[in-house]
Amino acid sequence: FSQDGKSIDFAPRQVLKNVVTLYRDRGWAPVVSPELEFYLIKPNTDPNEPIEAPVGRTGRRRTSRQSYSMSAVDDYGPVIDTIYQFAEDAGLAIDTVIQEDGAGQVEINLTHGDPVLLADQVFYFKRIIREAALNHEMFATFMAKPMRDQPGSAMHVHQSIVDAATGKNLFSNPDGTESEIFRHFIGGSQRYLPEALPLIAPYVNSYRRFLDEESSAPTNFAWGYDNRATGLRVPNADADNRRLEHRVVGVDANPYLAMAVGLACGYLGVVKRVEPGPAEAGEPDDESYPIPLTLDEALTVFEEAQDVHDVLGQRFCMIFDEVKREEMRLF
Repeated sequence: FSQDGKSIDFAPRQVLKNVVTLYRDRGWAPVVSPELEFYLIKPNTDPNEPIEAPVGRTGRRRTSRQSYSMSAVDDYGPVIDTIYQFAEDAGLAIDTVIQEDGAGQVEINLTHGDPVLLADQVFYFKRIIREAALNHEMFATFMAKPMRDQPGSAMHVHQSIVDAATGKNLFSNPDGTESEIFRHFIGGSQRYLPEALPLIAPYVNSYRRFLDEESSAPTNFAWGYDNRATGLRVPNADADNRRLEHRVVGVDANPYLAMAVGLACGYLGVVKRVEPGPAEAGEPDDESYPIPLTLDEALTVFEEAQDVHDVLGQRFCMIFDEVKREEMRLF
């Protein structure tokens, strides 16, 4: 807020609150659940030295990719125990901790809830994780692509809409089938998320995650059922838990903007009744809802995204664009 009590319309947290208000004005309540991927790394204070995985409690440096490996999680057990302890002290709930593809790469899943609350938790969790790593003589990095030969780090966001009065999932009809709202939410995500990409991939480094052939990062906004090759995935779930997972956003994104953008694009799809394309069963081709692959290209598209500007706020979008253009110039 400003000194005279007015909300700052270009503050990212306020941008998210404004988007949530659009839902509440229609009697809806958006629900999100974020998944944070990050790397624990050997302390790195010299930019000329390569970033490496840290030595775990076994005394070895992990180099292999072992998704969901319990032994890999155990190797960094003391750090993860400290993260849990700090989170408990702060009143924050962790749903799951798993080993991801990269050496020293960990994923923490948070429980689902109100978007502003969850964005706050992501903001706090990043500080908690960095502090816990320092307590064990490691660094934690939330760069989208910290190491050339290791996968990038995402912040997948699961999204759904419930009726504010009844709590019923509006993505499902009473008989359990997919609702029009669900399909239009997907359609809006496909149409508008490519125009808002700088908000969820905000740095030059963000786009290196998309260009790595070894990475599982999708470079499209196609959608599919339990299809991890698509940028928009519908996880296997019953009707009460039907949701859409947004897989393109990087963990380097501002959490308030990451939540705001996904919900804003879905909202536009619902109110404009945007029909989605067909579901992709396998690997989408290069023409299936591609995304810009450089920050410059993404900003150029974003500058013309009038519908997105209307929902997120013209002043915010103008300031964000100017800041990013200046960062590019300095880079």
